[in-house]
Amino acid sequence: MKLSVPDMSCGHCKAAVERAIAAEDATATVSVDLAAREIEVVTALPAAKVVAVLAQEGYPATLLG
Repeated sequence: MKLSVPDMSCGHCKAAVERAIAAEDATATVSVDLAAREIEVVTALPAAKVVAVLAQEGYPATLLG
């Protein structure tokens, strides 16, 4: 799934997003595009759960496509 994370702007943000998702699914892979402020996540978690986890971490996200 691909998500827009507009509040993600630096390496710290990238690490926080990756850590938050890994805490819920240790097998998830997260690819971050800081310039576009987007992430691509491969996980067994439902999209709504990933969005909720990111929002709880302080990075509201919206599902793309």
